[in-house]
Formats: sequence, C-alpha cells, structure tokens
Amino acid sequence: MTVPTDSTAMVGRDADLDELRRAFERASGGEPSAVLIEGEAGIGKTRLLREFLGDVAASADVHVGRCLDLGTARSAYGPLISILRSIVGRTGVAEARAAVGVGAEALRMLVPELGDGAPQRELTSPDALRGAVITLIEAAAERAPQVIVIEDVHWTDDSTLGMLSFLLRTLQSGRVLVVITCRSDDVRRGDAVSRFIAETSRARLIERLPLHRLDANATRQLVRQIAGDALTESALERLMERVEGVPFFIEEVACCAAGPLPDSLRDMLLVRFDQLDDDARHVVRVASGAEGMLSHTLLAELARLPDDRFDDAIRAAVQGGMLSVDDDQYAFRHALLREAVHDDLLPGERARLHRAYAEVLEARAALLDRCDRSSLAHHWRLAQVPDRALTASIAAMQEAKSRFAFASAARFGELALELWEQVPDAETVVGSAHVHLMRQIGSILRNAGEAERALSVAERALDLVDAGADVDPAEHARLLRDKAQYRSNLGLPGSKELYVQALEIVDAAVDDDRLHATLLNQIAGKHMLASMPREAIITATRALEIAQQADDPYEISVAHNLRGTCWAYLGRLDQAFADYREAERFAALSNGGAELRYQVNYSDILALLGRHHEAFEVAEAGVAKARELGVERASGTLMVQNMVDPLLTLGDLEGAKARLSVVPIGKPQVLNDQYVVLTRIRVLAWQGEVDEAERLREEWMPSLHRTGELERQAWYRIIENEVALAVARGQWSDALGAVVAMTEDQGFVLLHAYRLLLESGWLVAEVRAAGQSTDAAVAAIRRLWAELPDEARADDWATMLDAMLTPSREALRAAVDASEKHDVPAIMRGVTRLELARMLVASGERGEAHAVLAEAAKVAATIGHARLQTSIAEFGRASGISADGQTGDDLELTTRERQVLELVAEGLSNKQIGERLFISAKTASVHVSAILRKLGVATRTEAALVIARR
Repeated sequence: MTVPTDSTAMVGRDADLDELRRAFERASGGEPSAVLIEGEAGIGKTRLLREFLGDVAASADVHVGRCLDLGTARSAYGPLISILRSIVGRTGVAEARAAVGVGAEALRMLVPELGDGAPQRELTSPDALRGAVITLIEAAAERAPQVIVIEDVHWTDDSTLGMLSFLLRTLQSGRVLVVITCRSDDVRRGDAVSRFIAETSRARLIERLPLHRLDANATRQLVRQIAGDALTESALERLMERVEGVPFFIEEVACCAAGPLPDSLRDMLLVRFDQLDDDARHVVRVASGAEGMLSHTLLAELARLPDDRFDDAIRAAVQGGMLSVDDDQYAFRHALLREAVHDDLLPGERARLHRAYAEVLEARAALLDRCDRSSLAHHWRLAQVPDRALTASIAAMQEAKSRFAFASAARFGELALELWEQVPDAETVVGSAHVHLMRQIGSILRNAGEAERALSVAERALDLVDAGADVDPAEHARLLRDKAQYRSNLGLPGSKELYVQALEIVDAAVDDDRLHATLLNQIAGKHMLASMPREAIITATRALEIAQQADDPYEISVAHNLRGTCWAYLGRLDQAFADYREAERFAALSNGGAELRYQVNYSDILALLGRHHEAFEVAEAGVAKARELGVERASGTLMVQNMVDPLLTLGDLEGAKARLSVVPIGKPQVLNDQYVVLTRIRVLAWQGEVDEAERLREEWMPSLHRTGELERQAWYRIIENEVALAVARGQWSDALGAVVAMTEDQGFVLLHAYRLLLESGWLVAEVRAAGQSTDAAVAAIRRLWAELPDEARADDWATMLDAMLTPSREALRAAVDASEKHDVPAIMRGVTRLELARMLVASGERGEAHAVLAEAAKVAATIGHARLQTSIAEFGRASGISADGQTGDDLELTTRERQVLELVAEGLSNKQIGERLFISAKTASVHVSAILRKLGVATRTEAALVIARR
C-alpha cells in the first residue's frame, strides 16, 4: 500500500502513537490485539494512523480497507474485500488456497482470483466463509505480523461488523493487530456501529483510543508550523478561539488567516473551493458525488472537459488542497471537504450528478460484465428515480445474499420495501410479488441474526394475505412456517400452532412433499422440546414416510434423529439406537447439515445416559466434520460444547477449558449461544470463579428463563447451574432445595435429571453433616430416581446414590468401588470418599479415615473442583485429621505462583496482575486457578487470608 506523507510534523499525539506502538508489540509477540481510534471529524485519526503505519510498514504486512459513505446502501463486506485481496496478494494464490482448504470455495465469493469460474454457493455456507477468513489471516500471521486497518467504520456495513466481531472473539493467538478508525460524532446510539463498539469494549476485545482536541500549546505550535510567524498575536488568539483544538480546522483556517475568518464551519471548509477557477470547481463538484476514490478515467468521463482543461483543473484542485492523488485515483483530502461541497449543490444539481454516476456505472457494467450494485442503488436513489433505485436495491440484496452478507442484504431489502411504495405497479417493474419479496427479506433478516425484524416483516406480509392479497398457497404456508421459526428463535410461544396452520394449508392445497415433511419434522421437534415424546414419535413417523416419498435424505435423517431422541426419553434404547443409525446413514447422503444435527443430538443423548466417553467421541467426530465443512468456528461451536460437558463430568477440567476457550461469547437471544454459556457457568462454578459465573448468569438469565419455559431441556440446564453456583458458594441447603423443587415439578421427566440426582447425594451429605434433617429431600430424590427409565439407570450409579442417601460404612465402601467404574462422574470419586471418611471418624477409625480423606483430596486436586477441595480441607481441620499431612502453607507453589498470590492479596484483578507481571490476563487466571487448587480454597479472598497468616 502507499502510505501518504504530510507536510507538517504531527503535533500533540505522541502518547497516542505510543499506545499504538505498544499494541503492535503485543501483536508481534503473538497476542492478537485490536485498537479503536475514535474522535470527532477532523481530530486527526487518519494522520495518526499514517504516522503509525509509516513506523511499522517495514516490519509487518499492512492491509487497509476503507468504508464508503453510501448512506443506507452500504456495500457488503466493503472494506474486507480489499483487505482479503491484499492478504492473498502477499501470500500468493496457491499458498492461500492451501491454507484455507475447503474454505477456498467460500472465500472465492470475496476474492474471485482464488479460482476459476463462478463460486458454487451451494457447496459452502456462511460459517465456512467466516472460518475461511479467520484461517487466511492466521496463516498470513505465521509469515509476518499482520496489521489490518478498517478506516471510517462509522460508514461500514453490518456484515463487515459481524465478521469483525467474529474475528475479534475467535482469534486466540497469532501476530495480528486490528486497527479501526471511527468518527464518533457520526455514531448514533443504538445503531449497529454503536452496538459493535459497546459489545467489543465490554468483552475487552478492543482497546479504545479516543483522540482529544489539542491543547493551547499544541494548537499554537501547529498554527505556527502552517502559517509561520506572519500572524500577529491577536490574530493567532482569534484563530485559536475559532478552531477549538481540531487539527483539520486549524489547517483550513490557517489557509485564510490573512483575511477575515469565515462565520460558519461550512463557509470555512469552502474557502479553498471558492479560490479555485471555474473548471477546477466543476471537477471538484463532480468528484463530490463519489462515495470513495475515483479513477482518472471515470472522473474524466463524468467531468466531460477537454483533456488539457481537465488536467489543469485537477492540478489546481490538488494544489488548492481539495483533492489528493494516490496512483491513478483521486479523493478528497478530507471527507468533511467532500460533504461541504456536496451539500452546497442545489437539489437539481445533486440529482443530475447522481443520475450521471448511475448511467456511467451501468454502461461500464455492460462492458466489463460486472457491476457494483450497491453504488447503483445509492446513486439512483439520490437521483430520485425510484423505479431504477428499486430494481438496483433488489439486485444488490441478491448479490449480498449470495455472499452470505445477510446483514447488508437486509439493508437493501428494507430499502426496497421503502421504495416499493413510491413505484406504481412495482410488481411489474420488479417481476415479483410484494409478499414474495417480503418473505425473502424476512429470511435474510433471520440469517442476519435480526429475528425481531424478521418477525415484523413476516407479520406485515401475512397482514397483506389477510387483507386479500392474491398469494399462492405454498407461499402462504412458507410465510407461516417462517413466522413460526422467527418466534421460536426469539423464545416466543405459538410456533407449533403456526406450523400446524401451515400444515393444514399444505394438506389442502399444496403438492410439495419436501415442504410437507419439513413442517411435520418442525412440529415433531416442538413436541420433543415440550416433553411430549409420544406425540413427537407419531409426527416424526409421518414426516419420515413423506420424506421417503420425496427422496429427501436430509428430512429422512431429521425424522429418524427426532424419533431416536424421543425413544431414548421413553427408555426404549434399542429403538432409539436403531433410529440413530438410520439418521447417521441418511445424513451422509445430505449436504452436511444433517450430519452435524445427528452428531449434536446423538452425543447429547449419550452424555445424558451416562456414556460420557462415547459422547465425547461422537462430538469429536462432529467437530472433525465441521472442520471438513469449514464451519468449525461457527456451527461447530455447539459440537465443541458437547465435548466439554462429558470432559468436565469425567474430571478433565483443563481439557474442558481448553476447548471452551475457542468458542466466542455469543448473544443472549441466540439459542445455541445460551446452551454454550450455561456450560461456561458450570465450568466457572467448578473452578470456584463465582463472581464471573454470577456476572454471566445475571446477563443471560432473562433469555435463559424464556427459553426454559418452552424447552424442558433448557429448564433442566438452568437448575443444574443454580445447583452448581450454590455449591460453589457453599450454600448446601439452597442447592438441595433446587433439586427438591425439580423433583416436585409435574412435567415429563427427562434424562437430564439422571446425573443431577446422582450428584445430589453430595448435597444431602453436606446438609446432613451440618446437622439439618434431610428425610424429605431423600424421599423426593428417591421418588424421582424411580421415575427414570429402568434401562437408563446403571447399577453402579444406584449403588453410589443409595450409599450417599442412606450411608453406612459397608455401603460407602461399595460406593467408593463403584465410583472407579468406567463413565462414572469424577466428582463421585471424591464425595463418596469424603462421606466414608466422615463415617469412619464417627466410628473411631481415624487411621483409615486419614487414608481415605487423603485419597479424596487427591481426587479433588486432580479434577480441580474448588468446593470439593474446600469441603475436604474443612472436614480435615474440623476432625483433627489432615487430608494429606500438609497445610495450605506447606504446599509447593512455584515462584510465579507466589508472585501472583501476593498480588491477589493486594486485591488486584487478573488483568491488573497480568499488567504488573507482563503476562496476559488469561495466563494470570490459569495461575490463580492453580493457586486456589493447591491451597484447597475456593475464593481469592480465602487465598489472600492464607498469605496473610504467613
């Protein structure tokens, strides 16, 4: 890239430049970083960026993407396309294709030079595109540090924001620095850019670098650099008062400082323009219609001046400080200048100018066989030609959709709906029915993650149908289906009724077996989630018959999948596994989506049945499949969660944390993200990180409760987390109360209760040890345990639960033996030994109790369960025996752990500890977890007390 230089030295930005340099040093060391340079128009964001890029250009690959001022018609992935092409240009096409593997087909939609012919959209997916972008950047970072620059993010499209958010959340390592500039006065509260900044800042994914106005000394220094010493002191003071420390305004005022100062900002910005000759002013006016840089040939074609006059006009505009030159392209020296010139045009002049742009772009598109439809929509709209703007908006929508840029496609779709009302006989102009367009836009909005807006559009379309619009029955049924999906995605009731209504229309008037099977599977899925397994089996069987008629392997697989899950809930495991085998067989014949769905559901059922090793293997195979499809970082995240659950249950805390760390924190209203965050909370509670777990719970609980009211499996997971958090806090009665409340619910008993009931034996033991009655709780637990299907209850698990609920030395010794069996939850190895130690102490067998408690302590330390470690240590102290012959003060801490512990005692957070010791916050967190485990304490406060006693 070309890094322009400025004639004056940068003033007043040394500290800001140092911040960027430090971020680059972190990135160069392998810690991905991101910085947002923000400030008002003219504050010097671009100048600071140029100075920084000049520093690092020799030691890093720099890729710049500029966002364009296209109003609502923002080009999909606008700045990212130039960045990705720049990366491919540096790495080479062959190396780039090798790096992204199967994702190359998806990436071709943004970087066509990666292959020949048109990209085959049906062979890829939005998740594959996101994965390919991240993989390409990571591969490039192995060659050299990568500096990725997004200029003027306030003008960017929503799809770029989504990709940026995914990038920042997903990159865990690599030499990558993302630098974003933003004009803060153009960001409106609640818009997409504002939400992006707020969410990434809150998640500490980006460092904000606000640029403030120059102080009096810096302003004086810059003015003297520009104007020299010719100004009198009074003129200098007057100028400084007018510019108020904004560098760009200082430059503009300084150019007319010898005369009277303009009264308004617009007049000040137009001083240079007014000093140009007629031809130069004409060329600058024409250039003001462009949203970005203009090629020499395009500007010349639009200006329509003889070559010699055009060259003279350009030269005058550049020398006059209005335009700048970069290779064979022209741009305004500052966006504020373009805005001032464009706003100074009369309405008729402005409309004619944009019509000229649109006509030239269309003519060029015919010659080049390609077209920037976003720009066409923008120019035809400003030209006030609504029919041409409507067709261009719909074309831009389809183009963005084909690139999986759903957020950008949605903007164009909503613009088309707005223009529709301005175009007589719009259906003839467009060649499509109004309702059909609205259904398309609803689907696009849903894929963009805008479920509320999607639902609104679907409801408006159905209002047209109810008002008598002539609509094909299949279109009507699909609208109802879509509305049901949008309500379901939002956790709202009524989806099943809408599916049933759509099914009635199909049964009566639509000959489409695929749609018929889809609706039946959707209804079966709703029955399943509502804990109506028998109804789900009947409906899924009908879906299976019709899907077989349609020869649709995807719907066949889904029907078997749903049926298998419901057979498992009923304890009919032979039938369940037979259906799952068929689901797997037909999934392999589909487009890949059914395979992932099969592996998610099957691994989940295996885990619920206590077959944790198998569950992990199936989920691991699902992750491999997601990787093969190029969707590991997106669709594959739910599969990663299905690996984490069995790993944690089996006591592999570090393995669970490592896999969960690659899953980005999502959005509370997204169903898959809710399940992932529930797993995060369980892991945090296991480690004793109660504050962070509570923070997540507080943020997500409203959405989780809405989902729990509709999906019984989510309800069980919420209870599981309530129990885990109460245990982490040592609130045993509250934890046991949550389990008892679960047993009293009158709904269908799912397999989710299985492990909860087993582990509730520990809760009973702790409450009983505190001297409280547990008779009612024990009876409730036994009653619900008996309601679980016989085929689902293993003898070893029953042995452990019986011993914990009605303890005796003999029963607990048998429980300890059972806890060593395959697939038993690891925590039971510790809690059965802890309870046995209690019984042995009570009977005076202190020697054996000491040995058993030491085994329990070893188990607790191995699996890293903070509260179990605390319970064992507390009993050891209270009973006068020690778990391992050591106190917390005697445990071996590494030198680094001792340093961290001292800072914990000072009350520092993980981030502050990291800054003090020059390590990452994540590394500090790992050290703190190890310290808590070694000291046998659950909280940072308890650890601080340990060091205070020394």
